[in-house]
Amino acid sequence: MHQDDIRWEQRFSNFRKALAKLEEVVNHKPIETLSDLEKEGLIQRFEYSYELAWKTLQDLLRFKGYINLSGPNPVIGQAFQDGIIEDGEAWKRMKKSRDLSTHTYDQETADGIVQYIYDDFLKALKALEKRISEERSGKQTDLFRE
Repeated sequence: MHQDDIRWEQRFSNFRKALAKLEEVVNHKPIETLSDLEKEGLIQRFEYSYELAWKTLQDLLRFKGYINLSGPNPVIGQAFQDGIIEDGEAWKRMKKSRDLSTHTYDQETADGIVQYIYDDFLKALKALEKRISEERSGKQTDLFRE
């Protein structure tokens, strides 16, 4: 097995674990009942889920032969172009929200990010997980075709 095979598989495994932690909050805690501390924790879970998502995509695209892609914008753009991700607008909002959560903190920004997580982000991340999982299990075949 080539090192690139292992790398994207390991990253995907970590992404799935992070995503499960994010989903745990969204699916079991209504947004209106979240304390400020829970919102901060949810945003943190979103941040590492998003980071692992685009880095998984980067590793996967490199495995597929896109050796010059680096950074979230080109990676997400290529993944959208290749049909790996579908909701390009949600992914753009995720990138912007990730940048805002890292460099700026105020309650209004945090509340907006939490709302996006509940409304769009979890769904987009789950769609990516499903897409890659289906490809790995052979239900779809175009992602891993050489």
